[in-house]
Amino acid sequence: MVINTHPENVIKFCLRCGSKAFITNDKGRSFSCEECHFVYYVNNSAAVACLIFNPEGKLLLARRAIEPAKGMLDLPGGFVEPMERAEGTVVREIKEELGVTVTKMEFLASFPNEYVFSGFSVFTIDLAFVCSVDNLSAIVPADDVSEVEFIFPKEVKRQELCSESMANIINQYIQKYLH
Repeated sequence: MVINTHPENVIKFCLRCGSKAFITNDKGRSFSCEECHFVYYVNNSAAVACLIFNPEGKLLLARRAIEPAKGMLDLPGGFVEPMERAEGTVVREIKEELGVTVTKMEFLASFPNEYVFSGFSVFTIDLAFVCSVDNLSAIVPADDVSEVEFIFPKEVKRQELCSESMANIINQYIQKYLH
């Protein structure tokens, strides 16, 4: 059974007062409560994705250790925490997931994504950064990464990636740097 995870199909009560008079507006982009007048907007959450390369030009891909998409390939990264800069998230996530320190980063592109977690769609804007780290040989997968692999960008198979956004980011890198 496929469950539609869009917020308009999941949120049934007002997030402030708990009323059932919580209605969707704007094609599911916002909700309003007829009782307490609370308005909730479905906005993108910010996330980062990092492209790290070895000296051969192979891209580091992380194997997801947890759901969603457990076992699929992903770019290392994660959600930007409240009041955190995207660049700070890059540094924090690479340290948490790979145990190494980012020494250089350059913004590449952004792509929208739908991240389904616990039966709920979280819409993200994935901010991609090309990064260098202090010591590739010191990488130790941790947090939500079970292992890492290095693959030439043009050889990454779309069906092995956890999301369309990650495929778009890799394709953007190929178009910008490998053509």
